Amino acid sequence: MIGFNSARRARAAVSAGARDLEVPQVKEENICLPLSVNAVCRYWGVEIPMDEARKIATRYAGARGSILIEGICLAEAHGLSCSIHHSSMAALRRSIEAGAPPIVILPGLRDTVQHASVISGYDDTEGTILHYIPEPGGGGEFQLGAIPQSQFAEMWGEDGMLLISIAPPEIAASLDLGDAGRARSNRLCFEAERLSLQSRGEEAVAMLREAIGMDASNSTAHSLLGGMLNSAGSAECTEHYGRALEINPRCYLAHRGLGNHLLKAKDYAGAERSYTAAIGINAARFGPIHKNRGIARLELGDREGARADLEEYLRQVPSAPDRRDIRKAISEI
Repeated sequence: MIGFNSARRARAAVSAGARDLEVPQVKEENICLPLSVNAVCRYWGVEIPMDEARKIATRYAGARGSILIEGICLAEAHGLSCSIHHSSMAALRRSIEAGAPPIVILPGLRDTVQHASVISGYDDTEGTILHYIPEPGGGGEFQLGAIPQSQFAEMWGEDGMLLISIAPPEIAASLDLGDAGRARSNRLCFEAERLSLQSRGEEAVAMLREAIGMDASNSTAHSLLGGMLNSAGSAECTEHYGRALEINPRCYLAHRGLGNHLLKAKDYAGAERSYTAAIGINAARFGPIHKNRGIARLELGDREGARADLEEYLRQVPSAPDRRDIRKAISEI
C-alpha cells in the first residue's frame, strides 16, 4: 500500500484570516515533471524518480516549456489523484483550508505565455495570496511570493481560473472543487496539447471537439481549438476564438490568437483591435505581441504607434533574434 503524508494537512502556519501550507523546497524538474507538480507530490510524501520523467521527455525532443499532463500522469501512476477545474477564489481557499495546495495557471512574462504556480496559502490581513516561487532567495532558501488578492484574481482569470488539484484519493474525494464532467472536459484540453506536441494534430482537434461536446462553456477548449485551427489555416478558428471570448472576455490567448489570424488575413484594423484588447488585459504577458501590433499599425499608417510598439517589443524581449532587423525598421519609420 502507498503511504501518503496526509498529516501535512495539520502542519501549516495558521492564524486568524491566514493560512500557509508547508510546501517543501524542490529544485529538481523536467519538462515532463514540472517543478509545480514535483513540489506538490513531495508535499504528500511522494517522490517521483527523475529518471521516469527523463525517459518520457525523450518523446519531446526540442519541446519548449513544461508538459503538465505528463507530470499529472506521473503523479497518478504513483497513487495520487488529479483533477483540473475552471475554479474560483472560494474553491481555491477551500483547497488550502483542507491542506491541499492547488496548482494554478498564471500568465507568463515577455516570451513565455503562461506558467504553473503552487498556491501555498493566503493572508486576509495583508490581502494577499501566497505562492511558491521556485527560485533560491537569500541564504539558499526558497522565496514565498505574495500577490494582492485582487491582482491575483485578475491574473488567474486570464486563463479561466484553471486549477489543478493533486492529492491522495481520500483527500481529493473530500474536496469540493467542481463538476466531474467539466473536469473531464478540462483534462481533454491538456491531453490534446500533448497530442499536438506529438505532431498528432488531427487527433488533437478531434479531442478538443469532444471536450466542447462535454462542456460547451469551456473557454479553454474553444481557445485551444481556435489556435490549432488557426495553425492549420482554417477560418473556423474565428468562431472558436469568439466563443472563448463570450465565455471569458479576459481570455488573453483568444484575443492574441484572433489578432494573429486577422494579421495573416491582412485585416489590419481587426488585428490591431484584437492585439490592443490583449495588451489592455496584460501588457507584459507576451513581448512579441507588441511587434505584431506594430506591424498592423504600420500597415494602417500609424507610424508613431508602430514605432512605440516595436521599441516596446525590444524592451520586453532584449534577446530577440530579430533585434537587428527591428532596430533597422525603427530607424526607417
